Amino acid sequence: MYRKKHFIFMLVLSIFPLFTMGVSGQCKVQNKAFANGEEITYDLYFNYGIINARAGKGILSVTDANYRGVNAFKTVMTLNTSGFAGNFYSVNDTLTSYVDKDLRPLLFTKEAAEGKDYSVERQAYSYQGNQITIRTVRTRNGEERFDETITTDRCTYDYLSVLSYVRNIDYTGMNPGDSHYIQFISGRKLVDMHVIYLGTSSFKANNGKQYEVINISMTIKDDAFTNQQEALKASLTNDENRIPVVIDTHLKLGMVHAVLKNVSGLRH
Repeated sequence: MYRKKHFIFMLVLSIFPLFTMGVSGQCKVQNKAFANGEEITYDLYFNYGIINARAGKGILSVTDANYRGVNAFKTVMTLNTSGFAGNFYSVNDTLTSYVDKDLRPLLFTKEAAEGKDYSVERQAYSYQGNQITIRTVRTRNGEERFDETITTDRCTYDYLSVLSYVRNIDYTGMNPGDSHYIQFISGRKLVDMHVIYLGTSSFKANNGKQYEVINISMTIKDDAFTNQQEALKASLTNDENRIPVVIDTHLKLGMVHAVLKNVSGLRH
């Protein structure tokens, strides 16, 4: 009888961490793709109806940082239009993401000067047991649009932290059409995202190099995207670095097509 009780007690102790770990533990992802010092520059192209023009320059950089006492990766993406596309519809955006070393989102901000509008968005994450709390705030042209707090028990990613995440998905054994589910925050709403594997191909980037790439499509169920079957699309190098060679974004006003121009500071 004693042995039976002792066995049950030890069994409870062994599975207890699975319950106490909660979302905080489940959301941990081992980063194998990038490191401090990585910087990628992109040539931007804008497509809207019959317009298909060179649009400007984009930069994606990763550095080590400290966010409220937590060792983190700081990722910054800037998008700046110029020339004909800039005159037609100017875009000067800065997106910033802090994720911890396990790639859990900590903070996302977006400062966007698009056309005649200027907006600021901020999403701050906190983790407690099996609960994630996200405070999401947006202002546009100096007026507050919303300031809300969302709670969820699912790992959640934003516009920039999701890029860090998909670079670390294991695509081995996936067939074209296979998908990977992600919960995504768009503004003040939690929406479904499916990362769809489209297979591999060869692509020549604007640095003159030929890359074998993994093509993925990210579908988002949200009214901000007119093409919900392909709201976002990316081509990642089929190697340990998973460099985003191409990033396509479909919005209500056309599409932004980013193609790698230069890259430095790679992990591998």
